[in-house]
Amino acid sequence: MDFFFRNITEILILLFILITFLQSGLDKATDWNGNLAWLSEHFSKTFLSGMVPAMVGIIMLLEIITGLLAALGVISILFFSNTVWALYACVLAAITLLMLLFGQRVAKDYAGAFTLTGYFIVAIFGVYLLS
Repeated sequence: MDFFFRNITEILILLFILITFLQSGLDKATDWNGNLAWLSEHFSKTFLSGMVPAMVGIIMLLEIITGLLAALGVISILFFSNTVWALYACVLAAITLLMLLFGQRVAKDYAGAFTLTGYFIVAIFGVYLLS
């Protein structure tokens, strides 16, 4: 139990990542057409316009994997006192967010890109704590 309290910050970060990424990835999976329509319009005037279905699929998979890694990280910390899966989750979260940031910047959605900053800070803080 002492290990739990010594790692409470990491566990809370992982729960944040789990909720954020798993919900977003599952939303893309369950509302594929709605997300595809919105993002196709979002990127319609960019060089990425023809790649939207592939981009959505890749991001969806990365988000689901990140959420599952975060869950595995929490379990690994709580039951095995091991933080390696937690670190992997935070690193993949940061990489996925950089991909999303790139897309927002290309689409010239600067407000959307700025919104990702808070998520990125949480992920990078997790990487910092776990490495």
